Amino acid sequence: MKILWLDDLRNPYINLEGNVPKEDGIIEWVLNFEQFTQWITKFGLPDIISFDHDLADVDKNNEGIVVHYQEKTGMDCAKWLVNYCIDNNKKLPRFYVHSANPVGSKNIESLLNNFIKHAKNS
Repeated sequence: MKILWLDDLRNPYINLEGNVPKEDGIIEWVLNFEQFTQWITKFGLPDIISFDHDLADVDKNNEGIVVHYQEKTGMDCAKWLVNYCIDNNKKLPRFYVHSANPVGSKNIESLLNNFIKHAKNS
């Protein structure tokens, strides 16, 4: 079983708590939107995705100075995932939201549950 863990801070190997998957399997840890989209594009959909909402993308130059900062959230990842599933005629994998951001969590869950509901009615 392949589990994709999206979180920029919490290490999935020591932070499995709450409603996140505790099943046997390989956990792949991605930290941001770019890694999330690249992983799925390269390897395909995992069996389970566990989302954090608040993610930070920071680019630094060779001297370690921040030259670009733009936050892409777990919601951006969820939107991308919905489009990926539509474009590739794929079923959405099982998902969890382990974010500490209650509003962000609800938004991700609502988007993905609405997509599932729409896909069943199509």
